[in-house]
Amino acid sequence: MGFADQRFTVNLSILFTELPLLERPAAAATAGFTAVELWWPWPGSPTPEPSELDALKAAIEAADVRLAALNLYAGRLPGPDRGALSLPGEESARFRANIDVAVGFAGSLGCTALNALYGNRVDGADPDEQDALALENLVLAARAADRIGAVLLVETLNERESPDYPLVSAAAGAAVVDKVNAATGLGNTRFLMDLYHLAVNGEDLPEVIAAHAGRTGHVQIADSPGRGAPGTGTLPLEELLDRLTEAGYEGRVGLEYKPGDRPSAQTFDWLPAAARGVR
Repeated sequence: MGFADQRFTVNLSILFTELPLLERPAAAATAGFTAVELWWPWPGSPTPEPSELDALKAAIEAADVRLAALNLYAGRLPGPDRGALSLPGEESARFRANIDVAVGFAGSLGCTALNALYGNRVDGADPDEQDALALENLVLAARAADRIGAVLLVETLNERESPDYPLVSAAAGAAVVDKVNAATGLGNTRFLMDLYHLAVNGEDLPEVIAAHAGRTGHVQIADSPGRGAPGTGTLPLEELLDRLTEAGYEGRVGLEYKPGDRPSAQTFDWLPAAARGVR
């Protein structure tokens, strides 16, 4: 086994960002990829103009790449925000307004994974009330995702970079997944296992894989330290992905690393060409 045996997708919100958004799908295709993923591309607008949605859809279709995963509205990414669905008031309402827009866009492109970032703790807000609001909004999102045959992903971040984000362990993320599935009865809410964030948190990654591979709906990778391409840090990513395969994970692996000071297209020398072209 190894990297050549995985199904990779490239995240166009952290790679190829030296290009305008509408040029990135074609750049990914030129680099050999047949699948891409995105954070919500309009951080200031949960409900962009239909013309903006249509233009991005056309760019993805013209590049002949598949949209494999899409974040729901999460505020300013990159930036200080870490999601919106647990935030009282306007931001939570913006998340709810985004659900049908994002699900409709994803469904029009055959996308089957939607990522919902939980959101930071807010000074002066009761954490229990934030968690109740989060569960309510995640249930709405899971039911909407089910209408297009998609899974809803819940992601764990790392405490060093996201000190106000409450889901900073695999166990915490998995617990939310289980609560949403219990509330909906749909079973379509899954864990997004980001090996970079878990490594920064100091978790035992083989133990995380053994415990949570069965509830994992998507995997993302970057090396640590530095959040660069595989081989720029110390994580044994090839070995870890082999462990995931052995544990039964058959989904895609998203490349969510920073290209550094090189053009994005030059950062894939570690990846066999055959692993980029799996639909």
